[in-house]
Amino acid sequence: MSATFIMDACALIAFLNKESGMEVVDDILMDALLNKASIIMNKLNLLEVYYDVYRRCGERSASDFLETVAGTPINIKPEITDAVLKEAGRLKASYKISIADSVALAEASVSGGTLLTSDHHELDLIENAEAIKIRWIR
Repeated sequence: MSATFIMDACALIAFLNKESGMEVVDDILMDALLNKASIIMNKLNLLEVYYDVYRRCGERSASDFLETVAGTPINIKPEITDAVLKEAGRLKASYKISIADSVALAEASVSGGTLLTSDHHELDLIENAEAIKIRWIR
């Protein structure tokens, strides 16, 4: 059985901008291409990156970004299921985290996958308090 990873915005940004931790993301993307892993990203988390690219670089760059992501093995989930909604709500109510982080964590929790992130600021506490697997890219 292949590993399942849930990608959050900061992991995708690190990969696209060739930041520290991009090697970890690149290795997992290669595993996904070889069917040794699967990568899921909720559309809400994709929106986090899209609006940042749009704000900094404009509409054309944001459109190019979406085309780039479409060419990767990242499976974009267009919906928030009821199970993810409830788990994200619980996490958001229990911890001081963003809605987007609560959705990424909930995707990992519900799927049994591993959240791929570098967001220590919001998620260090959760790693120790919850049974959600986290793979730190840096």
